[in-house]
This record gives sequence, structure tokens and C-alpha cells, in this order.
Amino acid sequence: ANLSVAASRVKQARAIAGIAEADRIPQVGVGIGAQRARLSPRESNLPQGAGTEAYTSYSARLSASYEVDLFGRVAAGVSAARGDAATSEANFRSVLLALQADVAQTYFRLRALDAELVTLADTVRLREESINVTQRRFDLGDIGEFDLSRARTELSTARAEAIGVQRQRATTEHALAVLLGKPAADYVAGPSPLLDASLMPAIPAGLPSSLLERRPDIVAAQRAMEASNARIGVARAAMFPALTINADGGGVGGVFSEVFKWSSRSWVLGALASMPIIDGGRNRNNIVRSEAVLEESVGTYRQSVLVAFAEVEDNLAGLRILAGQAGEIDAAVVSARRSADLAQKLYDAGRSSYLELLDAQRNLAVVERTAVQLRGERALTTVALIRALG
Repeated sequence: ANLSVAASRVKQARAIAGIAEADRIPQVGVGIGAQRARLSPRESNLPQGAGTEAYTSYSARLSASYEVDLFGRVAAGVSAARGDAATSEANFRSVLLALQADVAQTYFRLRALDAELVTLADTVRLREESINVTQRRFDLGDIGEFDLSRARTELSTARAEAIGVQRQRATTEHALAVLLGKPAADYVAGPSPLLDASLMPAIPAGLPSSLLERRPDIVAAQRAMEASNARIGVARAAMFPALTINADGGGVGGVFSEVFKWSSRSWVLGALASMPIIDGGRNRNNIVRSEAVLEESVGTYRQSVLVAFAEVEDNLAGLRILAGQAGEIDAAVVSARRSADLAQKLYDAGRSSYLELLDAQRNLAVVERTAVQLRGERALTTVALIRALG
């Protein structure tokens, strides 16, 4: 919907620019008419009471007018309208870029949740196997009911976490459907876990700042600034004379065939120069207002550039930090898996308690889930950096 609104605004701005462009060329019109009339004796310079007859006349006229752009009012108006159109187009691209980034980030968020569900499914499977082993040992009298009860609690907890992530996935899937313009109830995205974030495009630090000139919001702010500057020219031109040339020609006859005879011709050619003398300060205040609008647009442009630099730096720093975290968490996953394997063997051999086994398994589940979440964060941050670069 936002994209449709932005596209409609582009059409409006282009049409307004076309209207402004029309002032550059002469305005030509044609008129053909007929009238039936009867004049009073006084209007016909006849004595009161004299009879007058009704008559019919036909006319055809061709008229033209053109404003000579002595002080640049028309040119400035065209420049301002073009700037507005360019601003609308840049805003449209900004909305489109935001939509594309939202789709990409929602998609990767969905795939990260798929990966979390895989991890939780492994945890549930491990808990189920643990219950089976614990139940057999309890039936044989090797362990007490406490270990069996703890195993069942851990299984229910893991299943509850999986259900919670499934709810998050459903919500994310619906959000993706909305972004794609599809009904949430009819859209289904099959599972596809995000298993590796290293395939995301690598964006090095030290990029030239000229890349930010591609950002649609910066382009929009720049075009708005140019349009505001042009409107100062329009406001100043209103204080000087405006020269308009007019021409009108045609013919009038009692029957339509006489209208186009040479003897029925008539024409008028003239020029009109006009300028304000007393306007109560209207034009001066229009200039002040236009200059203030320019100052505002300059400030907006500067703010857009500062925000763009900050967003790029934030996401570059985020990717760098996430890469360091990912390296550490990968090492932690290896050691946690080794610890869980050793704890299982020690428990099976009766050399450690079930609490120690649970602690190792919980630690492994937390570390693996953290690794999956970091993958998703790296993907989301990469998309955000690409968006920040325009």
C-alpha cells in the first residue's frame, strides 16, 4: 500500500512539472459560436417605439497569448516543479528499498527460526532418548524416581520452547505474506533452515562516502533543496514586471459562410506589462518564506547525510562484532558437544549424577541455539548495511 501511495505521488509530481513546462510555450485557443439577438431602439440609435428586427451572427476566433520570461519566473517555476518530481521519484525508490530490505530481513528471520526449530527438535529427541534410558534404569532399580522425574520435566520444557518458536515462526510467516502483498492465510513458506551465514555478501570497511549518494533519502533531500532554491527565484520574479503578448483574430458574419471571407476579418494584437506597486509586503514576505524553506531543506539534507553515515558505521561495527562472536560461539559449540558426550558416558557408567548430565545437555542446547541466533543476526545486519548504502 505504501508503495502504491508513493507511485501515485510520483505521477502527481510529474503532471505538475508538465503543467509548469506548458508556460514555456504560447497558449493558443480557438472558438466558434453563434448567437441570436434583438437590440432595443435606444441601443440601435433609433427613436423610441421604432421597430427593430432580430438577427443572427456567427463568429470564429483564434487567440494566442505568451508570457515573455523577462526575469526568469517561468524558468524558476519549471525548475522547482522538476525538483519536486525528482523528490517524489527518490521517495518512491526509498519506499521500494525499505520494502525490499524488510522482505529480505523477514525472510532471513524466518529461516533463522527454522534453524532454531531444528536445534530444538534435536534437543527434544535427545530428551526422549534420555527418558527411555532413564525409564529402563528406573525399572531395573539402578536409579531413583528423582532422575526420571527430572528427565520428564526437561522433555516437557524443551517441547514448550519448540512450540513457542513455532508461534514466532507463524507470526513471521504472516508478516512476510503481508510484505509480499498476499493473504496471510493462503501463504505458506516451507522450512529452509539458515545453516550458514558465511554465504552473505562480504562488504569491506573503508568504502568511499560517495556510495551514500545512491541512497534515495539523500537524493530526495538534495532534490527538495534544489526545488526550494528555485522557488526563491519565483518569489523574487514576482516583484518585477511581467510582459504578456496577446493576439486575437477571426471573422463575424450573418451566415456561417461569411465568417471565413476576407472582408469579415478582424484582429487584435497587444502587449501588457504589469507589476505590483503596493502589495502590503506580500511579495517581500514570500521571498523571506522561500529563503526559510531553503534553510530548512539544507538542514534536512545535512541531517540525512549524518544519519546515513551513522547507519553505515553502526552496521559495519555490528558485522565486525558479530563475526567475532560467531568465531567464539563456534568454538563453544565444539567444546559443549564434547562435554555433553563425556557426561553421557560417565552417567551411563554410573560415575556421575543425572544432574551433571542435565547441566551438560542444557549448556549444549543453549550454545547451539545461540549460534543459530547469531547466524540470523549476521544475515539481518548484512541486509541493513546494504540498505544503508542505498
